This record gives sequence, structure tokens and C-alpha cells, in this order.
Amino acid sequence: MVDIEMVEVGPRDGLQNESVLVTASQKLEFIGRAIDAGVRRIEAASFVNPKLVPQMADAEAVAAGLPRRSGIIFIGLVLNKRGALRAIEAGMEELGAVCAASDGFATRNQGMTSDASLAMCCEVVRLAREHGRRAQITISTAFGCPFDGEVDPRRVVEMARAAAAAGPVEIAVADTIGVATPAEVSTLVERVSAAIKPLAVRVHFHNTRNTGLANVWAAVQAGAKTVDASLGGIGGCPFAPRATGNVPTEDVAYMLQRSGYHTGLDLDRLIASARWLGGAMGREVPGMLSRAGAFPKKLLEPVSG
Repeated sequence: MVDIEMVEVGPRDGLQNESVLVTASQKLEFIGRAIDAGVRRIEAASFVNPKLVPQMADAEAVAAGLPRRSGIIFIGLVLNKRGALRAIEAGMEELGAVCAASDGFATRNQGMTSDASLAMCCEVVRLAREHGRRAQITISTAFGCPFDGEVDPRRVVEMARAAAAAGPVEIAVADTIGVATPAEVSTLVERVSAAIKPLAVRVHFHNTRNTGLANVWAAVQAGAKTVDASLGGIGGCPFAPRATGNVPTEDVAYMLQRSGYHTGLDLDRLIASARWLGGAMGREVPGMLSRAGAFPKKLLEPVSG
């Protein structure tokens, strides 16, 4: 049976776009529920300017309250060296550095060019390793930019190859504004995988145009082994207009597990947690499984690896 690792990004990417501030204690309950459902890698916070992303102003408080357990990796997202040092000081096991494939998004999101954002990511990886931490690199706007439009796949492949040389644990390609289609995903994941071997490819999709789950499937079929998802499908990017919604953790897990893949996640606990999250936020979450419920286990031949 093929294992697909799922990274829960709800406490960071899911909440960062919410207008109603969520308390540190609520974030920690969110994280605890994800762990109880079987998640083993969690993007717990981003160490960014709180004036730009108020929801992440309590990053250090959240980090201080994390339930440190063997086998659980907490990720702190960073956009520059200052953020990396904060994440290291806060005790994050893994740093998630982000660069942008387009100048338009890099300038607005990080105050630097695309090339400079890539150089920063490589510096963050080296800094993390010096402090005995893991680090990974995400290439945002890999499928399109809200300001520059189409992004040349060759640019993404070149960036992935350069990023891999810095020594991260993996490279992720992110559809920051939800414009990708399955055919594009298959092609890019295959090309990036070939360029960075033996490093693994992680994928991050937004469901802005309702192609998120189809894109996850295409990525997995093309060889991606790790998938980002957000409980309930909440999320978005404050710096990308109309970049709404991540793929829902419970919906992705249902699709993969019913198809014979192993995620290690408990669907009933995910559904309960998505419903809890909706109550905590005072609204129904976008994910569909928490509305419809699970379905009796289907006996399938497992996917062999």
C-alpha cells in the first residue's frame, strides 16, 4: 500500500485569512485535534510581521503551548531570515521557507524579487541546518500569479533545481491562487520530480476554482508523496486577491483512502474536528465531507508501491 503523507496547514494557512481573530488556546485545540486524528506534520504558525498578518501575531505563544511528542513535527512558516530566527528561537522542529515564481507576487508578499526570494530560502535552509533543524522550500505561484498572470513551468523547474541544491528535506509546488488544472499539475510535478531527485515533491493546492481535489489526485498519480491540506477547507492568502480555500483535509483523506492509499488519518475524527472548527468560527466550513458524512468502508485492493 502506498503511503501519502498529509501536512495539516489549517492552523497557519487556514486561519491567516480569517477576519475574526482566533485565540492561541483555540489554535492549540485545533492542533491537538489534528494530532488525535493521526496528523504527524503540522504547520503550526507563521513567523511574519503581525501588522501584515494579525492572525499570526501570537506565533510565539502558540509555539510555547505546542504538545511536544515523539514523531510529531511542527512547522513554522517564514518569509525571511528574521522570521527564521524567530521560529528557531521558538523551538520549531521544521522551517518552511517560501519563494515566489513571479516577481509580482514576490514583491507584494515578501518585498523582494523572485530571485531574491529564492536566495533567501536557500539561506534559511542553511541557517536551519546550522541549528539542527529541518527545512523545506515551497515555490508559490507555481501555476499562476494574480499580478503577472501565467508562469512559465521552466521557471519553476529551474527554481526547484536551485532550491534542492541548498539541502532542504523536500520541495513543494504551490497553486497559491487556485488556477491549476490536473493536466498542468501532472506535467509540472513530473518535471520537478525529475529535476530534484532524490528529494520528494510536496504539493499545495487552493480550491478557488473547484479543481483542488482533482489536482491532488493528478499530483499523487504523478508521484507526489506529500499533500498539504487544511481542516474544513478553510484558508486563503492575504496577499493574493480571491485566493480562497485550501483543499479540505478530510475530503482529501476520504478520496485517497477510498482509492486504496494509506494516509494514517482517522476520518471520523477529522469530520468531528471540521464540525468543531465550524462552530468555533461561527460558520459552516467549505469542506464537503463534514456535511455529508463518511461512507461504509469499501473493500479495495491496496495500491502497491
